Amino acid sequence: MTLERRGKVSKKGLRKSGGPSLFPNLEHEEELHARGIRPVAGVDEAGRGPLAGPVVAGAVILPEGFGFEGLDDSKKLNHAKREGLFEAITQNPKIRFAIAEASSQEIGHLNILRATHLAMSRALEGLKKNGHPPAHALVDGLPAKGLPVDQTALVGGDGLSLSIAAASILAKVSRDRIMEELDREFPQYGFAIHRGYATADHLAMLRKHGPCPHHRLGFAPVDQPTFGF
Repeated sequence: MTLERRGKVSKKGLRKSGGPSLFPNLEHEEELHARGIRPVAGVDEAGRGPLAGPVVAGAVILPEGFGFEGLDDSKKLNHAKREGLFEAITQNPKIRFAIAEASSQEIGHLNILRATHLAMSRALEGLKKNGHPPAHALVDGLPAKGLPVDQTALVGGDGLSLSIAAASILAKVSRDRIMEELDREFPQYGFAIHRGYATADHLAMLRKHGPCPHHRLGFAPVDQPTFGF
């Protein structure tokens, strides 16, 4: 892997045999460690696509040589497995982590991409505030602007890097729990079921009730005039 500073993408994700790696591993982290770059944090987000709620980011520093059976991209796991992994990650005293968000209001003000990068930056800053500043970030997807450390962007990184996979678990479970809280506050929308995504039921409730303060007013169809307050 070529170490790239702020903005470029690593395409490495293959086994030495040339085939794709089936599960996330520590290959990218270990190559950075071999260059004297440590600690390395994996960063991922959840909630870019919904019509309501925040976008949430996780940042995770795993101990060197770490292994945990079943840890994978959150999208490949069911709710029960994600919850179990969330508890295992957050209760392990050797794992450093931080979780942050950008609100629906910030999404409306900045746009979803910039708000996602803001949440990622906040998560990395959270590691620093907790006394564990990362030297480098492995970021899922394309490069994120404005991060407080150098980064390597990995397309499909939550299926390549264990650190990113762990971050994806923290982000997804945290956001789901936020949406469950919003469901108790605004039960008419069914946030606990669809998590704010544009399901048929959610759209029907939007047409009936209009948006709540946690809907993203810059998103279609929320910003249609018929959905105004």
